[in-house]
This record gives sequence, structure tokens and C-alpha cells, in this order.
Amino acid sequence: MKLEIHVLQNFAPSNLNRDDTGAPKDCELGGYRRARISSQCQKRAVRQSFVLDKLLAKDDLGARTKRLVATVATMLAEQHGRDRAHALAVVMGALEGVGLGKSKKGGEGDDAWKTEYLLFLPQRTLTDLTTLLNSHWDELSALVAPEESDDSADEAVDASGKKAKKAKSDKKKEKSAAKSAYPKEVGVEVNRLLEHARGAVDVALFGRMMADKPEWNVDAACQVAHALSTNRVQMDFDFFTAVDDLKPNDNAGSDMMGTVQFNSSCFYRYAVLDVDALKRNLGADEALMKRAVQSFVQAFVVAIPTGKQNGTAAHNFPSYVLAVVRESGPSLSLANAFLKPARPSIKGGEEMDLVDDSIAKLEGYAARLSDVTGDALRLAWADRDLAGDPSAPTRAKTPSELYQRVTERALGATP
Repeated sequence: MKLEIHVLQNFAPSNLNRDDTGAPKDCELGGYRRARISSQCQKRAVRQSFVLDKLLAKDDLGARTKRLVATVATMLAEQHGRDRAHALAVVMGALEGVGLGKSKKGGEGDDAWKTEYLLFLPQRTLTDLTTLLNSHWDELSALVAPEESDDSADEAVDASGKKAKKAKSDKKKEKSAAKSAYPKEVGVEVNRLLEHARGAVDVALFGRMMADKPEWNVDAACQVAHALSTNRVQMDFDFFTAVDDLKPNDNAGSDMMGTVQFNSSCFYRYAVLDVDALKRNLGADEALMKRAVQSFVQAFVVAIPTGKQNGTAAHNFPSYVLAVVRESGPSLSLANAFLKPARPSIKGGEEMDLVDDSIAKLEGYAARLSDVTGDALRLAWADRDLAGDPSAPTRAKTPSELYQRVTERALGATP
């Protein structure tokens, strides 16, 4: 069973997702330049929506971090009264005991204890790991010394007094030694806690990959496309100035000036969820599965990237949502409906705005491909009245109705 979400969303002038120069991201489609919002940007907005809109409980979600050591050490200090400096070394030792290492970039303070990889873990893992390490505190703390926190794991002092980097082979030997010296029964439990991430909805949706620990990998149940403008994009520039409030009465000139780029576009956004894969990742918890599917559908529709929003406030709700549930057949992006850019026009003496033309192109293209798909349900919602058409999808009266009906059908209920 697959669930597809197609969204048309027109944004006011904004810069929601920037490239390395600070300009709005763009690309080419059909020989025309288009505005673009990356899939990564959208997925982060969805994860934030889970929390901000209170769609899922904290224990149902994951945390993406390199600061696991410092966070768990703080919990050991605050909840169990352990010395934090010693706790840092204990937690790092636990990670080294299962084959993970410290970041090679080093740093100061807590940054010196960042992990080698950006870990994606369930929030509850932090609590469970804290409880485990505290219960074995005496045994584990004897293996490490808090003074180690002051030394760089990758540096040593040679005969001349200069710092020299250790060879890769030495690092591997140290990592292997640390792992072999660690209590086996504790290492097994730490490994289990860190490996078990499928119970977190966002980990199950978007996946997790670790090159050194392939057994921890989670195949994503969801795919998200780059959002593309249905229209040909026109980049604009905003020239800004700022005046010093404490400047004397002579206010000629400016104390800061510059330019920022922005555009206004109607975006086509697309995501597909493999419901069976999500169920495999989450397990047999039917209640969690229902919360996960409905929360994802709602979050993908409402989530808006935060880029430059303090200066643009482009909080524009989608104008059109089409949800498709398929029991068989391939997933189907409708991006090619916009190979010829949408644009405002006059049809039959009636003015059509950019969104009107985008909806017409999308529904027309979807209808022409309906024979090659195994649709169990096609349900759409729009912020405007749409002309009746036998080939058009069923209309939902509200977004909430769409979320509920699509979730029920995706989980096997009759439409």
C-alpha cells in the first residue's frame, strides 16, 4: 500500500531555502528556470511540525545529534548526582565500547565530546542510556578517568614538544582496544539501545544510515521530492538599509546596507509513503501506526520552511492537496504536468490566476495517467470552488476530512 501526497502552494515573496550564496535555491525543468525547495529542507519542516503542532508525543520522535555524550552526562549529573566531568568519560567509554568514536575535529568544552557521526536516535534512548550507565556506574567509572576530557583523542606530544597527529592505524588499534576492554554484557545492552530506532516515527519515516554500523541502518519508508515552482521563476532583489538609533540628528546616509534575493512562486510538492515499510519499521503497534500516518499527512501539508521568515512572514497555506492511495502499481510524481510553466490567463472570458492554471494542469495530467495506476482512493481538497468533472478526484470539504479519510484507507479501512 502506497500513499502519495501532491500539494500546490503559492508563497508570497520569500527566500525559504537558500543556497551557499544566500540566494533562493532554483533549478531547470522543461527548459525553464524554476524556484526550488530541497527535500531535506521540507523533511526538517515536517519534523518540526510534529513537535510545534503537537501531532506526536516526544517519546514517539527521534533526536538528530552529535552531542549525545554531553546530554547524557548532564542527565547523570542532574538526575543521579554523578560528577559531570567523570560522567563525560563514562558515556564516551560506553560509545567506544560499541565501536563509535569521538569526532576527529575536536573542540572546546562539550564540543570536545561530540560523536564521530550525527546520530539519529529515539528521544527515550537518552533516558534509557542514562539509567543503564547509572546502574553500572562503579564498574564503568573504574575504566575511565575524568582527566581524559582535557586531552585530544587525536593528538600527542612528540620529543620536540610539538603536537603530532596519531596515525590511522594507531586510532583503529585504540578503538579496538577500548571495545575489547568494555564489559561485554553492558556493551550488548548499549548496542541494543542505540540500534533500536524503529520505534521513533521520524526515524521510521526518513531512515537512518551509519557506514560503520550497517546493522543499525533503517530504510526510509517515505520519499520526498524537491519542491518545484509550477511557474517560470523571476528572481527579485531587495535593497535594504539600516540607521544607527543612537546616531546624532544628522541622519544622512546609512550605517549598514545590502541586498537579499527573493521570489514568489507556486510550488508543486510531492511525497510518497510506503505504508507496509512504515509498519515494518514501527512494529505491531497499530495505535502508533495510525498516529504516524495521519501526523505525516497533516505535517507534510502544513509544514513551512523557516528560511528568512522573520523578514518575509510567508505563512501561506496550500491552495490544493491531492492524496492518492494505491494498492498496487508504481509511485507517480505529477511534476511533468508543469513542463510548460503555469501562468495567469483568460479562459472562456474568465480570469485564471497562477494557482487555477496549476490545478488544471495537475488534475488534467493525473486523469490522463489514471489507467496505469491502481488507485484505491483519490481525494482532493482546494481553497476554491472547482468545476465538476467525471475524471476529477473526490472532493473533501476540509483538510481535516482529507487527513482522516486518507489515513483510514491507507491502513486498510474501506473508503
